Amino acid sequence: MRCNNAGRLLLAAACCFFWSAGQAQTDLDALTMNKKQLCVGFQYSHNSWDHYWEGTLKRTNENIGTITTQSVALMGNYGISNKVNLLFAVPYVFTKASAGTLQGQKGFQDGTLAAKWNAFQHKGEKQAFSLFALAGVSAPLSNYTPDFLPMSIGLHSRAAFVRGLADYQRGKFFITGSASYHLRNNVDIARTAYYTTEMHYTNEVEMPDMWYANLRTGYRGRQLIVEATADRTTTLGGFDIRRNDMPFPSNRMNLTNVGLSLRYEPGWLKWVTLTAGGTHAVAGRNMGQATAYYAGAFYIFNFGKKAAVTKTSQTP
Repeated sequence: MRCNNAGRLLLAAACCFFWSAGQAQTDLDALTMNKKQLCVGFQYSHNSWDHYWEGTLKRTNENIGTITTQSVALMGNYGISNKVNLLFAVPYVFTKASAGTLQGQKGFQDGTLAAKWNAFQHKGEKQAFSLFALAGVSAPLSNYTPDFLPMSIGLHSRAAFVRGLADYQRGKFFITGSASYHLRNNVDIARTAYYTTEMHYTNEVEMPDMWYANLRTGYRGRQLIVEATADRTTTLGGFDIRRNDMPFPSNRMNLTNVGLSLRYEPGWLKWVTLTAGGTHAVAGRNMGQATAYYAGAFYIFNFGKKAAVTKTSQTP
């Protein structure tokens, strides 16, 4: 049994000021569900920071103290075929500050839907290599405001992404690399003029696109997967936060994270997968130096005539 939860489909949230999605990975791994199998479950995430980068200047702010973001997400992965999977995520997000007068926000953030295709696969006696292509979209699920950072639960921008992924496995050791381009739609804010590096007499904010790259390596067994992760988010444009000012949706938001991810399938709980992990920001620009952790539980439903066990697409 191999359950791919849809954690990294919250990547849109990684661009939200001071919240990176340190979730388990589905659109970032080389695993697929079998045809007519649905893996679905919930994942809890916790993210907090008290230091942040104002442009390139690392600092604290006693007026806000520690910013904490929590989320509970319904996630799923359905096998249209053994090579094509459909993934979705629906997160509910809470934010709060430990000091000052800024009020925390809560609500449904951005729903995500994506397709994952195992485009090429070669297996030898002790090694395997695969290529994947992915495409997805996300859109706000509620009328939250993006113009209240860092307390906003998201950026309220409709987005689309395409990703290429390559995976090599030898024995139980594997290494996976991927890169994606994210196209983001403009957003509307509740004011008729605003200043970035110049004055804008409109309520529409032009959102820069972004690149995302991910590298992961570790042990991949039939019941246990342990992997070290590193990822980089790069915004293609935007501007820095002005000194002592609040952040703005179209700021340049760059972030580098390192982390550890676990996925375990207990033999005494058939069709159940447990996930856990965490990340820490090691470099950034206009982002919080956040430490995040998550845990989730997922169950596989079989809708085919025979309840075939799910498989790791890369196990030689």
